[in-house]
Amino acid sequence: MDYPSFILLLCVFVISIIYVYTTSGRRNSRLPPGPYPFPIIGNLLQLSNKPHRSLATLSKRYGPLMSLKLGSKTTIVVSSPDIAKELFHTNDLLFSSRSVPNTARLMDHHKISIAWLPAGEKWRRLRKITRECLFSGQCLDKTQQLRTEKVEELLDHVSQCCVNETGVNIGAAAFTTAVNILSNLIFSKDLCQYVSMESEDFKDAIWGVMEIGGKPNLVDFFPILGPLDPQGLTRQGQVYAKKLYGIFDEIIEQRLETRDSLSEVVKFTNRDVLDLLLNLIDLKDESEFSLNDLRHLLLDLFVAGGDTTSTTLEWAMTELIRNPMKMETARLEITNFTQNNKKHIQEMDISQLPYLQAITKETLRLHPPAPFLIPHKAIHDVEVGGFVVPKNAQILCNVWAIGRDPNVWSNPETFMPERFLEVEIDYRGQNFELIPFGSGRRMCPGLNVAHRMLHIMLGSLIQKFDWKLEGDMRVEDMNMEEKFGLTCPRNVPLLVVPITL
Repeated sequence: MDYPSFILLLCVFVISIIYVYTTSGRRNSRLPPGPYPFPIIGNLLQLSNKPHRSLATLSKRYGPLMSLKLGSKTTIVVSSPDIAKELFHTNDLLFSSRSVPNTARLMDHHKISIAWLPAGEKWRRLRKITRECLFSGQCLDKTQQLRTEKVEELLDHVSQCCVNETGVNIGAAAFTTAVNILSNLIFSKDLCQYVSMESEDFKDAIWGVMEIGGKPNLVDFFPILGPLDPQGLTRQGQVYAKKLYGIFDEIIEQRLETRDSLSEVVKFTNRDVLDLLLNLIDLKDESEFSLNDLRHLLLDLFVAGGDTTSTTLEWAMTELIRNPMKMETARLEITNFTQNNKKHIQEMDISQLPYLQAITKETLRLHPPAPFLIPHKAIHDVEVGGFVVPKNAQILCNVWAIGRDPNVWSNPETFMPERFLEVEIDYRGQNFELIPFGSGRRMCPGLNVAHRMLHIMLGSLIQKFDWKLEGDMRVEDMNMEEKFGLTCPRNVPLLVVPITL
């Protein structure tokens, strides 16, 4: 190659690099404001290992509707109640799709999952099934005794820890209780034990799914890396998913064998939710609801139902131990209502215990179990606040930032349940300053059962026991760091010693 040709090619190469550099970082002027993105990586360097915190800090500079470029993905961050209402109420349908992470695609879960499906016909059918079989008021009223029995087993476990003078891992104990409530409702059997190692496979698999699902994944930012699986998250996820599906398949197969030996009349007598769901399946035509749909629905129920409840309960107990006067106020309310502690708190009592409800709301404000909810996705270009949210953009609603916004809450970093005694604010999707379960058509379908479980478990632990930190640790020395993932549990598990009252 002659020298002039080489110089020409070199110039073309340099100009091409400059063009790619400038165009890859150039912002669309119609996008919401946000930090200037670097070429290729975008704004990834501006995220920390706790992205809900770093994005809250960025939103203070760029506003409550902010755009970022995370690798190849355009991401819109919402950090105020007004903007959240505009997206998830005014424009609910246009933002009702899901931005699906790579780990949710394992075994085609995103094509079947009620959590990740777009809001179409199949999603509506699954939503209806879960409502009619699990989450309606009528279903919950019928299964109240089951939840009461499982909470009593939790109290028995804590009482035994009192006798043995051993600490209680609040998060793990709450997880066991929540999972067993679900497993007895669905399968009529426990899947976890408080002290036995027999059920660790199920616990480990659920926790493993939650852990890999919450880790930042390079493949989500750069899909071209998918086949390489550079962090090994796909490989790990397949191990956990296969373990869980194996457990579900074994239970389903045993139930089908039992049903085959029954008469037609007895077969359709519903003992539990599994019987209800199997009755919906036509094995000759599974187009409406299939065995595979059932397996994936079970995965959604146990992943969502166990960890979110236990995380919230652990944070509530943490805050009460740090604020013993508030613990005492709650206990006094409960004992006065239950006639000097002569009977257990019941689900029907929840509406009569405003301070207990206020503790739950304040915990969900400060420590929402899913700080970004499940990511939404724009179906079309949508104008919001004078800016354009582009089609296919990922939408992150930073409910953690909303819950700590001084423009919304007075003394936002302080645990003050009393604030909810003065205002009519609830977490059922209508008050956008408090939407830990989401809002609109993609709101968490299990909100009502979570509401009952949280209050009955927390109220019972307050009513029956006093608590102290292990090793006589001072409350001022408690580690209050959270661990980011699909949920945000405490970074250091809460280990406390119960004292019988």
